[in-house]
Amino acid sequence: MTHNTPLSPRSRPLHSLADGRRRPMTVAQLRAHGVSAAETNEQCRPGGPWQQLLPNVVLLHPGPPTSEERLHAVLLYAARDRGAGPASGAAPAVSVSVPVQPGPEHPPVPAYAEAMITGLAALTLHGFSAAPPLPSLAVVDVLVPRMRRLRTTGCARIVRTTALPTPVELTGVPVAPVARALADAVAELTDPGTVRRLLTEAVRGGHCEPAAVVRELNRARLLSRPHVVDAVDSLVAEGRALAEQRLYRMVREHALPEPVWNVDLRLPGGPHLGGVDAFWPEQAVALELDTRAHRKQEDDAAWAEHARKREHLERLGITVVHLTPRKLRDCPEHQAAVVRTALMAAGDREPAAYVVVLPR
Repeated sequence: MTHNTPLSPRSRPLHSLADGRRRPMTVAQLRAHGVSAAETNEQCRPGGPWQQLLPNVVLLHPGPPTSEERLHAVLLYAARDRGAGPASGAAPAVSVSVPVQPGPEHPPVPAYAEAMITGLAALTLHGFSAAPPLPSLAVVDVLVPRMRRLRTTGCARIVRTTALPTPVELTGVPVAPVARALADAVAELTDPGTVRRLLTEAVRGGHCEPAAVVRELNRARLLSRPHVVDAVDSLVAEGRALAEQRLYRMVREHALPEPVWNVDLRLPGGPHLGGVDAFWPEQAVALELDTRAHRKQEDDAAWAEHARKREHLERLGITVVHLTPRKLRDCPEHQAAVVRTALMAAGDREPAAYVVVLPR
């Protein structure tokens, strides 16, 4: 007998399977361990030691499943090759260090092919305080490719997508990225307060940038819902406030010259040139934060207006530095170097046109 030879029921008693750390198993996995379909049915009889939690997924003990068991059962049900259990062709998960609930040591993470936890359950795993605890969720959302032939049943709610994102590994299961999980959660929510709290926490907690959330909401066609639009407005305002705080901190911590903040630029007696987030008058350097995160048509119009303003300022000899909230968050030292380089290069340029600087 080799290590790959399935054990028969006689050589591997049924109770030894239930002693394992991963207690949900597929019917095919049980068959690979030598447990026939008839024996599985016998064990799952009313009052028996096992129970069928989902189609083709058996829980190897009586009584309610734990939250961890429900997550693994839903993934077993939705994984591409349920007959063989977790398959080996899944997209790689990004390993993230997160707190693990007390209890037995977690087993190695199975590679569930073409399936990942999403929605409220995913947000809970990502650490959202505004998301409900796992035991209180009646269903667990699982993200699968659009063409998969699966139906929502029991504690598994099927969510379909044309393109699976790369999952993040949290507490031993593949989980959708925050922006995607938020969109899938918001699709099922009608309470404006809950939607607002989740979106705000996504930005305030540093989970993702507003633009990423709005892209997913737009993809899911959720921006036509009034309570979602209202929450997005708060989300963008929250994201801008955080970006401005990072900008102030960058200038202070990297000893950049103090600019004038949040000003409008005008030609003397002439047209309005536009507002900028920071301006160094002596060096004629302007800085803009790109916090655009609205519908595509609005985004295109805003970008066209931004491009016109930038071209006009640069024709007047004003250097425009463009920063994004994500760059400020992830690499403030590099962004400070970009600004410093622009300030130092001012002496090599022709003098800029005189402009009037007004508070915005």
